[in-house]
Amino acid sequence: MRYLTDYKRAAGLGSAHGGTHHLWHMQLSSAALVILVPLFIFTFGSILGSSHEDVLDYYSRPIPAVIAGLTLVVGLLHFYSGAQILIEDYSKGLTRRVLILVAAIFSYTSIALGLFALVKLALQG
Repeated sequence: MRYLTDYKRAAGLGSAHGGTHHLWHMQLSSAALVILVPLFIFTFGSILGSSHEDVLDYYSRPIPAVIAGLTLVVGLLHFYSGAQILIEDYSKGLTRRVLILVAAIFSYTSIALGLFALVKLALQG
């Protein structure tokens, strides 16, 4: 870090100018997933193997639907952030841009489709 100016050292801006943001985002999403994944397993596991009508009734309640939605959103944003860091570390040029774009499209499309399916499931009950 001897090549950094005093301002960059104080602001935490390395050569990529975004490493601290990525690290902070990954740590926050990891902490949230430590709480959300066991809650999701507990709520999803209790309804696993039930009839279609029971699942509709269960996910029409707010707590299981919110836990499933939060787990979906935080998990896929965590995936995208991790994939972006991995891609930035191991690829260059146009390949890097295309792979980051593909990861973003996959993540945000999956979030949108998952939330749409969850809302549709919750409103049918």
